[in-house]
Amino acid sequence: MQKVLQSQYLRAQCTTILIASGSSTEEAETVASNLVLANLSGHDSHGVGMLPRYVDAVLEGGLKPNASVQTVLDTGSLLTLDGQRGYGQVIGEQAMALGMARAKAHGSCIMALGNTHHLGRIGHFAEMAVAQGLVSLHFVNVLSRPVVAPFGGADGRYGTNPCCIGVPLKGRDPFVLDFATSRMAQGKMRVAHNEGRRVEPGTLIDEHGYPTTDPGVVVVPQSNGLFGALLAFGEHKGYGLAVACELLGGALTGSGTWHKPTDPTVRAVVNGMLSVLIDPAKLGTQAAFEQEALAFIDWLTAGPVAPGFDAVQIAGEPERSTRLRRERDGIEIDLHTWQEIVDAAGKVGVKL
Repeated sequence: MQKVLQSQYLRAQCTTILIASGSSTEEAETVASNLVLANLSGHDSHGVGMLPRYVDAVLEGGLKPNASVQTVLDTGSLLTLDGQRGYGQVIGEQAMALGMARAKAHGSCIMALGNTHHLGRIGHFAEMAVAQGLVSLHFVNVLSRPVVAPFGGADGRYGTNPCCIGVPLKGRDPFVLDFATSRMAQGKMRVAHNEGRRVEPGTLIDEHGYPTTDPGVVVVPQSNGLFGALLAFGEHKGYGLAVACELLGGALTGSGTWHKPTDPTVRAVVNGMLSVLIDPAKLGTQAAFEQEALAFIDWLTAGPVAPGFDAVQIAGEPERSTRLRRERDGIEIDLHTWQEIVDAAGKVGVKL
């Protein structure tokens, strides 16, 4: 069963819960808007269903309301930033504002952001960059429960470690590639489990290392107290990219990497993110870039459409079309997730 709720209603309810959790009105509105935008974009894994975990993380002390990004090092085109365990949706926007200003001034910026709570949908930050005419690359690691098995391994050893690339296209909607390096995001497992659905074969292994289609193995402890694990996309290739995200987003930023036993009681999610921002206007190739990028996109989309598909698309298009549809028709929230949100609200004295 599903509830269908309008985006403005969800934003208002989330804002109320976040304020009751200790956030300023401005912070609450930013986080709520970001969560609902993820739902509108079709990424329910990073939407309002995360709110209960945020409330628990605040109550346990792992998430600090009203924190701001702190500059550790600034050499102009190099930035090292500390998120101080603040809401990643806020810290991420603050960090991007600093990085984009440096890229505009110097032509590029390498930005190392560490110690921030869950950044949410990384594509949001790429969308910020392309709106300013900037190319952006983002490598992210996740310090939480290790939920992804290494290629050839039989238990979780690292997080879903997303990678994101944004490229502006002159006069067109941008190319925004945003994906977890696991075959599916952990949040999508939570949604599937709450909805009582199985997932595609080849996505999961159980707590014994055997294939399964039950998303519950990575959502709730199994009979022996252990969890199953997600698998990397593309076998060794996705695994290799995930390791790169851990080394760049975690080690190089100073935010830390995962190398300890699981503590399933901890609710905080800590991200590190290495971002590279490039201003094509200062690279000396802008005219060729604009022309060749459009020519290639046109070449891709002009080809024949395969059976079962409506069109050849580029990354970012599905999210944009989903936003239009969900703004019009509403956002579906399964009853289990909605009850979790209601329960989280009750923990901070809010009755929905």
